[in-house]
Amino acid sequence: MVKEQVLTVSLEEFGLSKYEAQAYVALISKGTVSASELSYYSEIPRTKVYPTLLKLQNKKLVIISKSKPIMCTAISPEDAFDDVIHEQINKVNAMNTLVSNLKKTSEESRKSRGSEEKRYFHISANKVLNQLQTMIEGSKSSIKIMTDQGGLGLLSECKEQLVGVIRRNLDVKLIIPASQICSEAYRAIPDGVEIKTSDVVQNCFIFDETELLMINNDNGKGAIFSSTEILGVNQEKVFSNIWKNSIKTKVVADMTKTEAHEIYKIIKIINESGLTHILNSTMLSKKPELDMIKLLEKNGINLKTKSLDDVIEIIDAVIQITCSGHVNFEANTKNITVDSKLNSGHSLPWVSILDSYLQKQGYKTRTVYQNNSNKGEKVHIKISKN
Repeated sequence: MVKEQVLTVSLEEFGLSKYEAQAYVALISKGTVSASELSYYSEIPRTKVYPTLLKLQNKKLVIISKSKPIMCTAISPEDAFDDVIHEQINKVNAMNTLVSNLKKTSEESRKSRGSEEKRYFHISANKVLNQLQTMIEGSKSSIKIMTDQGGLGLLSECKEQLVGVIRRNLDVKLIIPASQICSEAYRAIPDGVEIKTSDVVQNCFIFDETELLMINNDNGKGAIFSSTEILGVNQEKVFSNIWKNSIKTKVVADMTKTEAHEIYKIIKIINESGLTHILNSTMLSKKPELDMIKLLEKNGINLKTKSLDDVIEIIDAVIQITCSGHVNFEANTKNITVDSKLNSGHSLPWVSILDSYLQKQGYKTRTVYQNNSNKGEKVHIKISKN
C-alpha cells in the first residue's frame, strides 16, 4: 500500500491527476491488463477507467488496444517521460538565450547614448568585513543571506552585530551549503538566525529587501548595489524561492558534523533518486520492491549495521527536517508512529526505509496509514519478531 502511494504522489507532481497516476502505477506493476482489471487493481471507479485511459493515451503514457475486451499497457518510464525532460531542458535553454539577447540589447542601448549607468561601488577585500558589519547594524527590517564557506566565515565574525539586530526582532535568514553544517563558523552564528541548506554558488547579502552586498568568491572583493537597483528586488525573489525549497538545519545543530552530513546525504539521495529507483525496480521485477535501503547502500549509506534506536533517531531527524513531524517508538508495545505535519504522502518514503530496515532485521511489520487533510498524516508500524 505504501509503495503505490509513494509512486502516485510522485507522479502527481509530474502533472498527472490522481486517477491517471493510480492507473499508470497499476499498469507498470501488473503489465498488460483489461480495463476492468485495471479498475480493480488501481481502485478507480469503473465509470472513470476509460476516460482516464484516454487521457493517459493522449499524454503518450499508455497504449490501448482496439480489440474487445479493451487491453491496456503502460509505456516504459524512460520513454514516457523523455519528452517531459527534454521540454524542460528546451525551456531553460530558451530562457538563457532570452537573457543573453536582453543583455546585448541593453549594452547596445547604453553605447548609443554614449554613457554607461553605474549604481554600485566596489569594496576592497580588506574592507569587506567592516562594510558587512556596518550594513548589518544599519538594517531596519530584514537580512537575507546566501553564502558559501568564505562568506560564512565572514558572517561568523559579525556575531555581535547579528545579536543586536535579533534583539530588535529583525527577520534574519541564512542559506548555506550542506558541507558547512555543524562547522565552526556555523556554530558561531547566534540563535535567532534561521538557517537552511541548499546548493549555494554565490555570496549575496540582502538588506531590507533592496540593499545588496555581493562578495567575489575568488578574490574576496565586494560590491554594493543601491536601493534603486532592480537587482536587489530580483535577488530577494531568488532568495525567497531558494528558501522555500531549502532544508532546515536546526534539528542537527547539536549533532557532530559527520552525523549531520549523513542525514542530509540520505535526504538528498531519496529526493533526487528515489522515484527513479522505484520505477526501475518495478520494470525489472513482476514483484517490485520498495527497497530504499539498497539505494542508500549504493550511495555509501549502510543502515543495516546500525541499531534500531540509531535508525529511529536518524529517521526522526529526517521527518523533523522534511515533514515538521516526529518518529515515536514505544518499546513496550513494539509500535512505531511516524507523525507528519504534511499530508499527501510526504512521510511515506521515510516510512518505507524504516519498514525495509525492520524486515531486514528479522521483524514482521504491519503498516497502517492515516491521512487528515487538516492535521497532516500519521503512519503506524506494528512490529513483531518472525
